[in-house]
Amino acid sequence: MLKDIITRALTGIVFVAVVVAAICLHPFSFVALFTLVVGIAIWEFYSIDKENKSWRKVIGIVAGMYLFMATFLYAGGFVSIRIMYPYIVFLLGVLVSSLYHLTSNPVKNCAMSLFGQFYIAGLLSTLNFIVFDPVTKQFFPYYALLIFIFVWLNDTGAYLSGITLGKHRLFQRISPLKSWEGFVGGLILTICFSIGIACYFPEILTWYHSVAMAIVTVVFATYGDLVESLLKRTGEVKDSGILLPGHGGILDRFDSVIMATPAVLLYIELFIRN
Repeated sequence: MLKDIITRALTGIVFVAVVVAAICLHPFSFVALFTLVVGIAIWEFYSIDKENKSWRKVIGIVAGMYLFMATFLYAGGFVSIRIMYPYIVFLLGVLVSSLYHLTSNPVKNCAMSLFGQFYIAGLLSTLNFIVFDPVTKQFFPYYALLIFIFVWLNDTGAYLSGITLGKHRLFQRISPLKSWEGFVGGLILTICFSIGIACYFPEILTWYHSVAMAIVTVVFATYGDLVESLLKRTGEVKDSGILLPGHGGILDRFDSVIMATPAVLLYIELFIRN
């Protein structure tokens, strides 16, 4: 038991350090890490579907990684929208190739391929439009960093309050261990931190925008966790992978961020940048 706790803690420390460094050091370290994350997460997602052939997985991984890199280059002003054309060809190819699948349910295979692209590559690619200013095209990583910090704080607060106070199930059918007490505990901790960070760095974010982003992050991070739990229950697996000792797979660690990121982007575009 103690060994598992130590392993989980060490893995978590290394994971946080790598993510923070990649986001803050340089745009290219950012795109390198998250392109790799997209590729691994798509592999794990496709592996949940036992009928998905290896060659389709490889093509899907390459396409998803291409989408993230393409949106990075476009959001940063390095290239025009034409960089998206090959990805459009890929999407059309998936639909056409479903006609030639010699499987019992080609529509399901096609749907899983496209859903994996949308769910992982598509939603995570919105992170690129957060780290680049849409007008100046300058790299501004602080909003993206806040999303991750809010997610981690929410996980910590939800875990601590859940194991001590949790009685009322949040979503019994999908995730029996999650409780309303855990959700509220994570939300309170995240909001408190958001106020503190706004007080120390008012030039980056006002306190009310910081609190609003914290709330949006917590709500959609919770939904993201539940959606991935639903996927794993459907595929009858406990974890998406084994890459991170004590934590499962990459998709297990990024499930909250996957849904929180586009939600925060909408808030930023509607209320901060507008």
